[in-house]
Amino acid sequence: MRPIASLLMRCGMTWKEFAELCKSVFVEVASEEYGIRGRKTNVSRTAILTGISRKEVKRQRDLLEAERPITSGKTTDATRVLSGWHQDARFTDSQGNPLELPLEGGNPSFNELIDRYGGDIPRGAMLKELKAAKAVIETEPGTLRAIRRHYMPVQFDPERLSVAGFVLGDIGDTVNYNLTRDEQMPSRFLGSAINEHIDPKALPAFREFMEGEGEQFLERLDDWLSKHELASDATADKQRVRLSVGVYASEDINSQRGQS
Repeated sequence: MRPIASLLMRCGMTWKEFAELCKSVFVEVASEEYGIRGRKTNVSRTAILTGISRKEVKRQRDLLEAERPITSGKTTDATRVLSGWHQDARFTDSQGNPLELPLEGGNPSFNELIDRYGGDIPRGAMLKELKAAKAVIETEPGTLRAIRRHYMPVQFDPERLSVAGFVLGDIGDTVNYNLTRDEQMPSRFLGSAINEHIDPKALPAFREFMEGEGEQFLERLDDWLSKHELASDATADKQRVRLSVGVYASEDINSQRGQS
């Protein structure tokens, strides 16, 4: 969970938002994968499997069926500050744009904004964090301008973030399948090469080796997949299967698992 928590906090997601999403996924998986004789799992069994109350299971199912977003309603205090700055008439101009605010002494001021929306976070700590996230800039000494509406400590390319989600999902699916498959079913290839006693001076050579060998391997795989792809004129009802192979490299400077 550590790399997932690290990534989500960089995206500005709170533990409550993540917990709400996890609750929805638990209900969805229990409903779809644990039914008897191909039927959808009933509410009572879903509650037993997930530890979620029957009432909440029903609510989550309704949200899933309606394809409505699953949110907790609790964002970070930093996002609450920025949202208030953009939405509260006290802190916006006649066109609804966020005002430039003096740090203190004005009517209104940034400190007033923090007191209203910043929770129990000290004013100085909040300002420092918003500046570090490039959500707020100082236009002149003591005068602040909001640049972003939401708090995100690190700005990610949405496409790269989407790809990362697919990678994590594929790895998780393969591990889960291999651990839970029937003995009669073939396993999916999952292997790794690990050595915990490498000289750090070898890192540049390792990276160069991986870039070359990894790319060549993936190119050969891509050629193989292309040769087995269905013809473009195949009918829509023709059965298809998605195949994927990923190659990744891991570097742990601490050299011991659990300390990274």
